[in-house]
Amino acid sequence: METREIHVAPDRFELSSGEALLVTELSSAIAVCLYNAAEEAGALLHLRCIVKSAKPADVTDTTLATELLLLDRCIQSLREQSPAARDMQARIIVHLADTPQARAAYDSVIKMVRHFLVDANVTLLPEDVATGQPRRLRFRPNMGWVHTHA
Repeated sequence: METREIHVAPDRFELSSGEALLVTELSSAIAVCLYNAAEEAGALLHLRCIVKSAKPADVTDTTLATELLLLDRCIQSLREQSPAARDMQARIIVHLADTPQARAAYDSVIKMVRHFLVDANVTLLPEDVATGQPRRLRFRPNMGWVHTHA
């Protein structure tokens, strides 16, 4: 049996239950992989984080509010799809542009995402942050399995 793949576009999320793989390519982006292995359900949120100036990084309140709203919708949709999924876990996977401005912008966004997840009673697993080539991400929520490669 062939495993179904669901592509997750930037600034979107997709839900999955069962055997489906959630896949995306991260280039100056953050992925939040949410799952509950006991319920075999999860979601992948793909947030772009592009720094557009050479000035010290300043992530606007509007940008953060938009990203946190999308994260909130993602969590709520997952809870609606799998109401028994109580013990959710999250893994944050990041591809950074190789600039000091990118690091500062990502640090701001990731800090807010972490706080939001903790407030939503989601257990955080270790983050995976890398620079260099864009990263391909394959996520199997029913097992909490995350695989990345350049």
